[in-house]
Amino acid sequence: MRLNRIIHDERFYTFRQFEEDLFTLQATYPQFALNTIGHSIMGRPIYEVVIGNGDQHIHINGSFHAHESITTNVIMRFINDYLHALSTNEPIRGHNMHHFFNEITLSIVPMVNPDGVDLLNNGLPENERFRELVLDINNQSTNFDQWKANIRGVDLNNQYPANWEIEQRRKPKQPAPRDFPGYGPLTEPEALAIYDLTLMKDFDRVLALHTQGEIIFWGYEGLEPPISRDIAQEYGRVSGYRPIQYVDSHAGYKDWFIQDFRRPGFTLELGQGVNPLPITDLDHIYEETLGIFLANIYV
Repeated sequence: MRLNRIIHDERFYTFRQFEEDLFTLQATYPQFALNTIGHSIMGRPIYEVVIGNGDQHIHINGSFHAHESITTNVIMRFINDYLHALSTNEPIRGHNMHHFFNEITLSIVPMVNPDGVDLLNNGLPENERFRELVLDINNQSTNFDQWKANIRGVDLNNQYPANWEIEQRRKPKQPAPRDFPGYGPLTEPEALAIYDLTLMKDFDRVLALHTQGEIIFWGYEGLEPPISRDIAQEYGRVSGYRPIQYVDSHAGYKDWFIQDFRRPGFTLELGQGVNPLPITDLDHIYEETLGIFLANIYV
């Protein structure tokens, strides 16, 4: 399968490189639909890829956090492999991908936080206002390896109305490279774009890709349906990851989805190590995550 990839996922994506690969996939494969669901603080499009024609609607997203952008590479590789399999009638790990296509409509947002990802992988913004802003937030350091936030220092996965006030009390009180939940829920356009998309499309299941720890978080405040346990156990079986029901964390996308929809929602912590994980880990992480993606066919 590797030789047939038309994307360039062997390096961390800048936003421009990511966009070029999306357009290449769109031009090559007719099964690929590309939507813009919103724009970042700096005006970059937040793209949604839609593949499939099934009654089950599943959402996958990556790069909520800037220094976890290897999740975008994992997702883009899956999109490429899935589309290639459809065009050649080749199975992936024995699974007929036309069956996947006919059973599941996939909504995929590979890069929720394009400004933050570009800050890490492409350096300081050319725009003077944003350049000064991120340097102020980062104590004038040009090392952004620990930057999780969007371009104005808000942690997008602390932005959702699921006990947001708890995170407000115990997290930073002003813009920061990580963990600041904002001055209120859903103040940031990137978080709001995913929120609105979820309300509009009424997903049956959501998977948010993060790094790291090789963990599957699958519960929130006892509000998750019983089937979530079975799904998480199967995800764990095929990936080697450890399912964990609860963790002392709130205001995340998965938390809000479970709270408001009472449907299966998962945060997948891919890989093992210190963020940002090296790009040399991509092959290994992809093979682990691929089993989870494919498990959605049957569980």
